[in-house]
Amino acid sequence: MNNEPITHHPSPITGFYTLFYKEWLRFWKVKVQTVLAPVLTALLFLVVFSYSLRGHVEVFAGVDYASFLVPGLAMMSVLQNAFANGSSSLMQSKMTGNIVFVLLPPFSHEEFFAAYLLAAVGRGLVVGAGVLLATVWFVELRLEHPLWALAFALLGSGVMGALGVIAGIHSDKIDQLAAFQNFIILPLTFLSGVFYSLHALPPFWQGLSHLNPIFYMIDGFRYGFFGQSDVSPWVSLVIVSASFFALSLATLWLIRSGYKLRH
Repeated sequence: MNNEPITHHPSPITGFYTLFYKEWLRFWKVKVQTVLAPVLTALLFLVVFSYSLRGHVEVFAGVDYASFLVPGLAMMSVLQNAFANGSSSLMQSKMTGNIVFVLLPPFSHEEFFAAYLLAAVGRGLVVGAGVLLATVWFVELRLEHPLWALAFALLGSGVMGALGVIAGIHSDKIDQLAAFQNFIILPLTFLSGVFYSLHALPPFWQGLSHLNPIFYMIDGFRYGFFGQSDVSPWVSLVIVSASFFALSLATLWLIRSGYKLRH
């Protein structure tokens, strides 16, 4: 008779799913704050800017300014909320000390990263879909290339989700994370073409906008709706994909090194 003890090995899928589910519930339990509030903010932007700037800002030919605004506002909401999810979760876990309960289980580095990343992408997409559903009653919106829109929504939220994990790992206090949001994320999103077409800017500002990676996310996503964009959607796709790949590698390196997590 074999008296050797039975060893149970944790399933990688179970470990990943548990952490992902925890992160999903973390924002969904307070959906009024994490989902409905950003949707309301986007609606206020739409009302204010569509009435104050209509006829004063040059946009795509045959596209009403209010319709032009909606994809930009939806994508801006996707990006900001994808960043906020991972960054706030990790920072709060470190402040309260319960990060140890995430680090102790035998998760691989890839599982750890994927769970936080996909939860951030999920929150971003839920908020973006909410913005589109809320605004479709007020503006006429067409979707000419849905696969392009979906690709940029996934890649853009992935970029900001990875950046949010990096910010959450680096930040030890609320003011550190707030500085990251207020001095990096907020200016880049507001100066990315959400409220205007790049061709309406003077040459100097056009050139400066090309250095902003979020511009390519907004422009590519808007191409999926109108079939028009300020730069080729293929160029935007390459830049956004490269940004996602680079940030993912950087995030995995930070997680493996234990930077501000294990030390």
